[in-house]
Amino acid sequence: MELISLSDGDNSFRVRVLGRRSPGVLHLHDRFDAEVLVTSSFVSGRLAMSLSPSDLENWSRALDLLAAGEDICWRDDDHSPEIRIQPYNEEHETAAVRVEDLGGSCVSVFLPMSLEEGWIDEQRRLLVLVRKEWPSEVLQSSPGVYEWRR
Repeated sequence: MELISLSDGDNSFRVRVLGRRSPGVLHLHDRFDAEVLVTSSFVSGRLAMSLSPSDLENWSRALDLLAAGEDICWRDDDHSPEIRIQPYNEEHETAAVRVEDLGGSCVSVFLPMSLEEGWIDEQRRLLVLVRKEWPSEVLQSSPGVYEWRR
């Protein structure tokens, strides 16, 4: 299921949620396996990643910043690809996405994209669908202490 889907026909950037990483294992139940998919006329790539409930919250906040015209950086840590999105890149006069896998392959991809109006609302809709399909079912009551939500 798509969490992020940006495309202008020539360039495409997607984050696809594949499912729960370890269903039924309390401390891992709400973690998801996912993948980044990048396609252009020049390069295509796929990169495995995992997502946590906090990543989904951070993506929601990032969408608010994008809607306000601000650049965002999502997933900026040592264990996952860094995803930067500019709602407007001055050089290309379009939106742009940069994906950097500095902790793994050391590859970076920059994709300028002419996105349709309403693209941020579409990303919000996708986020709602992901949360509906895989709601958070585990509560972390304190560091390292987990319980099932009732």
